Amino acid sequence: MDYLQRFLADTRGVDTIPLKMVVYLTITALVVVLAAVSWNNISPVMDDADVDRQLEDAALKISSIQHGYARDITSKGTDGSMCTVEFSLPEHVNYVAFGVDPDPDSDGDLTNLEWSVEENTIICSYSSGVKTRILIGGDPVEFRKGIQDEDGKWIFHEDFYPDGSLSEGVVIEGPINGDFTFELVFDEGKYTLSHF
Repeated sequence: MDYLQRFLADTRGVDTIPLKMVVYLTITALVVVLAAVSWNNISPVMDDADVDRQLEDAALKISSIQHGYARDITSKGTDGSMCTVEFSLPEHVNYVAFGVDPDPDSDGDLTNLEWSVEENTIICSYSSGVKTRILIGGDPVEFRKGIQDEDGKWIFHEDFYPDGSLSEGVVIEGPINGDFTFELVFDEGKYTLSHF
């Protein structure tokens, strides 16, 4: 019992433990705050890296169908070579354009100027005004907007463009999330037709 009484009476280190606890909790709080600040700075960079990865995957898939079978646009038969591109892009992406720059003056208005044709290019526009371009390797890739006719066959969307022409390019405006299908078709030349 003598040992227990001496142990309970020993108060030499009673203030050391709470002081160490305060120091350790302060250091832990600083580490947590630094991690939170770092995450807020790194998160946009990681989002943009993910956008670039998705766009490069899309370019690779579109390039892979260019040497496949091209369905005659008037045919109701077998489909041409097709690919499906999956996008899950953050909200700060305004649009993704295939084969065209719909906003050449970068003012955010896609209708005030004629679209600038950029074959073999996927353009991603961010809300900050920055655009990134991904090149599609190989032969020229001409994109056309598609629409289903009354028979369920995908054809050129002639009314899509204000002047009624079959201008090049396909644009997906944000928010961009989902699967987007492209088909290789033939109409006096090869075209990559959108199915959306």
